[in-house]
Amino acid sequence: MIFEMATAKPTVYTYVTKTPGVCGGKARVEGTRIRVNRIAFLHKEGATDEKIREAYPDLTSAQVHAALAYYYDNREEIDAEVEADAHFFEEADRKWDELLARHGGRPPDNPTPEERAIPRPFPWPPKK
Repeated sequence: MIFEMATAKPTVYTYVTKTPGVCGGKARVEGTRIRVNRIAFLHKEGATDEKIREAYPDLTSAQVHAALAYYYDNREEIDAEVEADAHFFEEADRKWDELLARHGGRPPDNPTPEERAIPRPFPWPPKK
């Protein structure tokens, strides 16, 4: 008996797309700006499908499951995005704390252009 290896066909994710110029070209739920890495982050933190849909009420269960399927098939890509986002938020929080420390615990009334470029803290990932 002779076995031939089947060539792998690209997987189509019905609800997941990548579009250059939208969400940095990263995988997202089609028709939204919700990136797969956000759904994967919540999932990795232990959120159930129901909790994920509470965070993103416009998504259907099928969209959440498609995003998770994409995550499991492309784990390295999505985990790298989650890590990069975590680093971004940690760095932004550090810079914001330094800014407040320089100005007596409050944002400056007349910030310099460099100070205006420091992002204000954003509740992502959600604090427990």
